[in-house]
Amino acid sequence: MKDDDILKRINELVDEEHSLRERLVAGELTSEEEHGRIASLEEQLDRCWDLLRQRRARRDVGEDPDFAAPRPVDEVENYMQ
Repeated sequence: MKDDDILKRINELVDEEHSLRERLVAGELTSEEEHGRIASLEEQLDRCWDLLRQRRARRDVGEDPDFAAPRPVDEVENYMQ
């Protein structure tokens, strides 16, 4: 997955997140449905951002960014900030 593809996916996920919030306000889905899907979207976003950071870091040190790989959700979600 190239940087542009990752950024496109990030934008799609953000658009879906906004749509879910609008649907919640409009009463088209329950808060439980919205929260469940938002949690999944946030995990996917975190993985995309992590992959993009990996690719950029590899490029910055002269390595091939195509060797960056998505990390498991539990690894990405448990990073120390």
